Amino acid sequence: MSATIAPPSAAISDFEELRHSAQAFGPKRLGVIAADDDVALMAAAGAAELRLAFPVLIGDETKIRLKIRELGLMPQLQGAIYLAAANAVEAATTAARMASDGVLDLLLKGHLRTDELLRSVLDKNVGLRTGRLLSDVMLYEDRLSGFKRLVGVTDGGLNVAPNLEQKKQILLNALDVMHALGIERPKMAIMSASEAVSAAMPSTIDALTLTEMGKLDAFGNAEVYGPLALDNALLESAARAKGINSPVAGHADCMVVPNIESGNLLGVSNQKMSGSYRRMSSCNCGMDFSSTYLRALGRNSGVVSHQLRPPMSRSPPGFW
Repeated sequence: MSATIAPPSAAISDFEELRHSAQAFGPKRLGVIAADDDVALMAAAGAAELRLAFPVLIGDETKIRLKIRELGLMPQLQGAIYLAAANAVEAATTAARMASDGVLDLLLKGHLRTDELLRSVLDKNVGLRTGRLLSDVMLYEDRLSGFKRLVGVTDGGLNVAPNLEQKKQILLNALDVMHALGIERPKMAIMSASEAVSAAMPSTIDALTLTEMGKLDAFGNAEVYGPLALDNALLESAARAKGINSPVAGHADCMVVPNIESGNLLGVSNQKMSGSYRRMSSCNCGMDFSSTYLRALGRNSGVVSHQLRPPMSRSPPGFW
């Protein structure tokens, strides 16, 4: 095992730094879908207050304005644009088409189901799909190394039981996120319940295969290693005790989980036990969206804006 690694100087290490970095790019046009939702409105208001986002509130304007008044958010959202939609499905379709046309840079899920959002975002006629698998990355602030850093978990939100090829795409998507955070050579841990390879646990076989692919430079500038259990992915002492010799072990920048159950449990447990859970926008859609409620700018939270395709600048006449 290598010695304890010092915190990287160039990489974004926490949500406060991430927010500061995002502010340099100016406010992004944020479409809040079915915006009559407490948490979505609080997120949009906080983002607007810090000039991270310019909110476009899509849905029933009467319900949205009532929620804003109830939450005391009128000052933060006084400059918001309202767009009418008869129901959640219409709101999602409107937002997806606006994103495809370059009118919106980001989408935030409000008072609608995830499947209603995804159905519109993934509609081939809308034009947001890129031809690659859509996957989700969650970021949280990790302190186990003795310093604060952002660690990713993928994919706990979209792909239920990914096969080997899908895991490869999930890994590639997550690498885009890690590189966007300034991590030059991300350490990607391929997760399982054990670090021992066993035919009785197929995820360990996939992890070994992905590791071998990494050695053949299939993932570019990255360290890829697995299988790793949770403790030896994040704790150098645990990795050392198991005799695991890899720069990833004990120092993972991102954990690639074997299925949606493990990713969801890891994310929710992190949220409930540490309060630092925040979900990253999904990867390899034509723009960013949050597929879960996101309190954008709370004390221990943050918004990540990772552009998967550069937003177009055109807007309908008279809109902006």
